[in-house]
Amino acid sequence: MERATLLGRLAQPARLDWRAARVVAARQETPRVRTLVLEVPDWPGHSAGQHLDLRLTAEDGYQAQRSFSIASAPGEPHIEVTVERLSDGEVSPYLTDVIEEGDLLDVRGPIGGYFVWNPQPSRPLALIGGGCGIAPLMCMLRHRASVAADAPSAVPPARLLYSARSADERIYRAELDGLAESDKDLRINYTFTRSPPVGWSGYRRRLDREMLEEVFWPTAAEPIFYVCGPTLMVETGATLLAELGYPPTDILTERFGPTGESGP
Repeated sequence: MERATLLGRLAQPARLDWRAARVVAARQETPRVRTLVLEVPDWPGHSAGQHLDLRLTAEDGYQAQRSFSIASAPGEPHIEVTVERLSDGEVSPYLTDVIEEGDLLDVRGPIGGYFVWNPQPSRPLALIGGGCGIAPLMCMLRHRASVAADAPSAVPPARLLYSARSADERIYRAELDGLAESDKDLRINYTFTRSPPVGWSGYRRRLDREMLEEVFWPTAAEPIFYVCGPTLMVETGATLLAELGYPPTDILTERFGPTGESGP
């Protein structure tokens, strides 16, 4: 996911060096979304929820830089970023339509210390994502699955509410459904704001109070929320959660501007 403006407290090292990264694979997630798999020598490791800066350099020396959430779980051999092609974007069309396996680019990271999740067995994990805002949440779910494979009692139950415009725009659909099918402590709910699948009987609207009450645990369970997506969705979700009585300190958010792309 390409970040426009990250709102929130970020803790990061005073200096991060650029590293050469090679594209070793690419996956088409939806008609407009592509995941790039990067080989980054000497990558220092990351926590679930962090992001990285990515830099492209043209033949004439012009450079463009953007930030993307890291979608791959901590400890994986490669780094994954998921990119949505934006009609007015400068960087995303190149990453979704042009860059190929074997191409090089520069990355630096990991960055971010606020929107980070580490397994806490006593705190249920509550995730709300919209569009490409699913990327850092997917990192958390992958991390949770990896830890649970070795120590099931070390991870909490998790629930995800994923808002997408249409059935074709569900990113990571097959993997998400597979995770839910294999894990009785993971529940995934979708809501579609424009075109639900044929025969869909689930949610088909934007986030509202009733939906959040039905999907997530009561306040007494003390879940910790991670909400990521477009600005309006995130603000609506955070406001509704606070109105329902969840402590603001337990509602962590990342939001993105209307285009999702900022200048270098």
